[in-house]
Amino acid sequence: MKVFKIFCVLLFSAVCVDAQVQLPIEPVYQNTYQKGTRSVSGKPGKNYWQNSSKYDLKVDFNPVSRLLKGKVNVVYTNNSPDTLKEIWFKLYPNLYKKGSVRKSKISESDLGEGVKIEKLVASGKTLNDFKIDGTNMTVAVPAVLPGKTINFSIDYHYVLNKGSHVRTGQVDEGSHFVAYFFPRIAVYDDVDGWNKFPYTGAEEFYNDFDQFNAEITVPGGLSVWATGDLKNTSDVFQREIVERIVRAEKNDAVVDVITDQDLASKKVVKQNTFNTFKFEAKNVTDFVFALSDHYLWKSTSLVVDPKTKRRTRVDAVFNPKHKDYYEVIDFARKTVESMSYKFPKWPFPYSHETIFDGLDQMEYPMMVNDNPVDNREDAITLTDHEIFHTMFPFYMGINETKYGWMDEGWATIGEWLISPMIDSNIVDEYGIQPTASSSGSRDDSPIMTLTPDLKGSGSFTNSYPKPGLAYLYVKDYLGEELFTKALHTYIKNWNGKHPMPYDFFNSMNEGSGKNLNWFWKPWFFEGGVLDMAIKSVDKTNSGYIIIIENKGNKALPIDLTLSYSDGSKETNHNSIGIWESGSKQVEVKIQTAKKLNKVVMGSSHVPDKVKSDNTFSVN
Repeated sequence: MKVFKIFCVLLFSAVCVDAQVQLPIEPVYQNTYQKGTRSVSGKPGKNYWQNSSKYDLKVDFNPVSRLLKGKVNVVYTNNSPDTLKEIWFKLYPNLYKKGSVRKSKISESDLGEGVKIEKLVASGKTLNDFKIDGTNMTVAVPAVLPGKTINFSIDYHYVLNKGSHVRTGQVDEGSHFVAYFFPRIAVYDDVDGWNKFPYTGAEEFYNDFDQFNAEITVPGGLSVWATGDLKNTSDVFQREIVERIVRAEKNDAVVDVITDQDLASKKVVKQNTFNTFKFEAKNVTDFVFALSDHYLWKSTSLVVDPKTKRRTRVDAVFNPKHKDYYEVIDFARKTVESMSYKFPKWPFPYSHETIFDGLDQMEYPMMVNDNPVDNREDAITLTDHEIFHTMFPFYMGINETKYGWMDEGWATIGEWLISPMIDSNIVDEYGIQPTASSSGSRDDSPIMTLTPDLKGSGSFTNSYPKPGLAYLYVKDYLGEELFTKALHTYIKNWNGKHPMPYDFFNSMNEGSGKNLNWFWKPWFFEGGVLDMAIKSVDKTNSGYIIIIENKGNKALPIDLTLSYSDGSKETNHNSIGIWESGSKQVEVKIQTAKKLNKVVMGSSHVPDKVKSDNTFSVN
């Protein structure tokens, strides 16, 4: 069994409230405190910096040949204290290049030549000294001093995949979802320098907050949706469509922007041989677009910030054959509303959110690529999960290439909490049983294991349900008000920046006013089985004492169902706080004059590997 990259044990007190419980910290993160780029309070340090780019993208896309020809002009600003002598680029479409290292299964028919760089100019000089290795490209450049900029102009082309749809590609004969379509500069940060992790199709992404101006040219008859705001609506859509878009942006009701009748009569886009759609997006981590010649478009909007009255437009764009999608506009709207007002109670940060009927289950800034599903509950949970990613990793610029749990865990708790807000009949137990059954196994590595090093079942549980459960349990422990205060502290500290795990732990500690290291350490830095047992139930003068044993090292809530001899039942709940002392056994005291017959332990969101010891019959 391969040894996972567990962090070196170099003890460091993240918050000096309690020196008894310290989090292991890798030296590279300790260095950020010494350099002053990050702080033990959870806030960015006084010397924090991050680099950024301004992109002008011009794309011609042929949906028949799937040939994408593009030109990228980018101005890159080096805000770091380092002199950069080479620039790393990401060529994500090279996932489909013959010979690239990948974890996703790609059919032979979809493998091609990848991204072809036709011309690369840096600050006015044509460069041939660049190297492409899979999805990474390195370019030797004249020294870029701290505080200085460098300009790139890149002409390129590649053929979009028709099958093997991994987050991008052809959807059907008239629809495409086009992501990762341009050479982009990799992140250079205060922790690792250049982000050199290749894109293998399994792990996700890490991008800077950039500005985008995009011009996307497609044949007539095709509509285009994208990250950012469409700046030339009247130039590309016919008058009635424009009026409906405007109405949707000001209206709580659902507006049918593109109908079956519009498609049949070809009264959607301007009747030109080609149309160029111009979009603008500021301070976002990525830019994607999608197109179709036969999709319906439903749209609505809502006030997401009661202080400023700012509205967000919500779109569902879909194939009329997919009947489940007719309700997606409602699910999407309710998700944006719930995020803004209930959890995480933060105004939705973008001007629009478009749910596109695609072939994956993947999120992007202001866009979602969601496949159709078989039932209503799946449509709800998929929709709210992907939209919740707006906060993590897009509003918070998380390094998913190393720490997928920092965004997927939040999308999972978002799904658990928001789905019942949309439909009260839903009890979403996504990932609970796999977490229980795999706990303590060889694949059950600590959550802090780097994402590329995860194996087997741990690739799923460590990224999704395990961190989601940790967040849920801390929410239960702190209570609604204090948890919201702590989470908002984290969001305020790091939105528009690049938080790392310790920034999260420290911000939550600082925001709650509690040292939660006693919980963070076993949950995130250690493995171990998730298993509790009822050891005994003893009668007392005032009721009963129930002894619960924790067979693992992670604090779990205790939920008991008590059955009495008179036929009545009641429930008893204890948060993770009951384990705060570090004891392996705790007492749950029940005050009652009734005779207790049976005790059953368990709930839908508490994984327990061995359930046979969760029931106790009282003599």
